[in-house]
Amino acid sequence: MADWKDGVRRVVYPAYEARLQSKLANEKLPQHIGVMLDGNRRWAKAVGRDTAHGHRAGAANIEPLLTWCEEVGVEVVTLWLLSTDNLNRPPAELEPLLQIITEAVDSLADQRRWRIHPVGALDLLPAPVAERLRAAAAATRDVEGMLVNVAVGYGGRREIADAVRSLLQEHAVKGTSLEELAQIIDVEHIADHLYTAGQPDPDLVIRTSGEQRLGGFLLWQSAKSEFYFCEAYWPEFRRVDFLRALRAYSQRERRMGR
Repeated sequence: MADWKDGVRRVVYPAYEARLQSKLANEKLPQHIGVMLDGNRRWAKAVGRDTAHGHRAGAANIEPLLTWCEEVGVEVVTLWLLSTDNLNRPPAELEPLLQIITEAVDSLADQRRWRIHPVGALDLLPAPVAERLRAAAAATRDVEGMLVNVAVGYGGRREIADAVRSLLQEHAVKGTSLEELAQIIDVEHIADHLYTAGQPDPDLVIRTSGEQRLGGFLLWQSAKSEFYFCEAYWPEFRRVDFLRALRAYSQRERRMGR
């Protein structure tokens, strides 16, 4: 029965995907997509495997996602790979997860298809992990491909706190008093010190695994984003799921806070 179903899927899904993509041809599609890669552990449990297997399967699905994004002209993708809260997981789980993440980022960098940009509190990560993330960014700095933000050790509240801290330090060097800074500070001053400074805000944020909350992802940047919540766990997220997210986005009237 399972083989029969797989055969039907192999026939039906490509045709369905082609129909979805044809309908998107003339639509305005997102230029920056944020993705919360959620559900690796639950997927592993569902298939009777250990947590590390789930994380490896999730890592293997990153390159296909980036390829799908390239195909439709996306310019920036932000991948949430590890939150600051995740850093509190037991070492027996955290250490293999960090190794899987760094290997995945190394692999993306080695292809020289995309510009890798780490976003997160790298000072909270083990030094060798932080160094490998910086090395991936340096190795792809001149690549003329899609910009890929890899959010590792990332938390939205921490990002805003870091942005304010950086802003204060910058003006302290300039000799600006707190009173003077209070008079001039505005939204753009803080935005200029975010991890994603200079980038467009995400048009679309996708979260897998059926959870319908942000959990701190791009808190500042997503104020006017559209959101799409997918039931599939991240390791089983398919191209058809991605195209459905784009279809949902294209059907919405973006009011941009108005």
